[in-house]
Amino acid sequence: MQIIGDAGIKTAVTAFDDINKPVHIRITHQMVLSQHNGQGDIYQSLAWLAACRMHRTGFWDFGFEIGSGKVMMTIDVDIVVIGAGAAGLMCASTAGKRGRRVLLVDHVTKLGEKIRISGGGRCNFTNLYTAPEAFLSANPHFCKSALRQYDQHDFIALVDRHKIAYHEKKLGQLFCDDSAQNIIDMLVLECQQAGVDLQMGRKINNVDKREDGFHVAVDTGVFRAKSLVVATGGLSIPKIGATGFGYQLAGQFGLQLLAQRPGLVPLTFDQDVLTRCKSLSGLSVEAEVGYRSTAFTEGLLFTHRGLSGPSILQISSYWQDAMPVSVNLAPQHDAVTHLLGGKTRQPKADVANCLADLLPKRLAAEICDLVGVVGRLADLSDKHLRHLGKIVNDWQLIPNGTEGYRTAEVTLGGVDTNALSSKTMEAKNVSGLYFIGEVVDVTGHLGGYNFQWAWSSGFVAGQNA
Repeated sequence: MQIIGDAGIKTAVTAFDDINKPVHIRITHQMVLSQHNGQGDIYQSLAWLAACRMHRTGFWDFGFEIGSGKVMMTIDVDIVVIGAGAAGLMCASTAGKRGRRVLLVDHVTKLGEKIRISGGGRCNFTNLYTAPEAFLSANPHFCKSALRQYDQHDFIALVDRHKIAYHEKKLGQLFCDDSAQNIIDMLVLECQQAGVDLQMGRKINNVDKREDGFHVAVDTGVFRAKSLVVATGGLSIPKIGATGFGYQLAGQFGLQLLAQRPGLVPLTFDQDVLTRCKSLSGLSVEAEVGYRSTAFTEGLLFTHRGLSGPSILQISSYWQDAMPVSVNLAPQHDAVTHLLGGKTRQPKADVANCLADLLPKRLAAEICDLVGVVGRLADLSDKHLRHLGKIVNDWQLIPNGTEGYRTAEVTLGGVDTNALSSKTMEAKNVSGLYFIGEVVDVTGHLGGYNFQWAWSSGFVAGQNA
């Protein structure tokens, strides 16, 4: 039956009188509900609820089953996207533009929180130099297809269409001139224009697949969809709502998971190193930080909890427990040559002052104290100066851990890419099931790469779901 206006609602109420007979109704956007006050028996209330949940540009199909003391509302859509973050918003708007009826649902009340807090509140939304080499995955080739289908220039074009001002900070990193909220507003508007039904603060109680599609049960009813897209993110930053729900769904449907761990996260150290970090807290230098064959030359920040800054965050994604990282505090200089030369030029100079030509004065003094090389250059052996210089250019540190998911920008590991199609993001063994964004075992470097993965994987799933 089709319900239009109050008369139609009354007809629906009548149809509901037989409690043992399932009733299915279709509600269109032309409905007029101004005179309905929400009062009356349960059937009237159900009709009112259904009407309030209608799609503004089309219609939803509602099925009410009443009997045995239970009332259940089933809403038919084409696609349910779980997770209203970067990937979910992109996927939903893309699918909606194809004429698909899309529900975008999230358990938190504020959407896009990770976007909002990113880049110091200005959102490093992509990187001009995005390439597969900037991503970590058990299968380094998996990301290539999605990045080809929707690349950084495609997203930049979207930003340009919305007249959002931005700038390149460094190394191809693009930031909003104003606020990360610009990106959120853009994505929400794209969803609205595509007719996406966005529902926040909806607890998902159950997800299962039946012959007639995926059934997603939330507090207010059940959504039935032909396709289900999981864009739930990872475990990083639980205070803004991060959970392992996406991994649970992957396990439920038999997809292999790779071990998860925090990525792009500050490193912590034992008490001796920590004490020195605390004494230098707030000091930042340009450093080269390496692990095995991988190294990054960017800022390094001493904190009261250990070491942070871009170079540390980058290497944290590669670091393995109980293994050392190398820190070159003066990557543009040969510290040994400088110290030995200083001994010849200014033999009466203090070694810490000589080293301060290369490093901040506080750091130079701390490194000299750490190595136990102090005093005038003339009084120090070449052996001691060489040892000090080697520490400056190759300080070997063994972290005792990381700050964990509390401050990690991303989660490494996740849904095994071998279980997914790289061309569509669909699960190979579960038709209609898609995984996108951070929940998948694809993690980018710092600098806008992870957002680009969200845009690319979300677009691909939105084109195919």
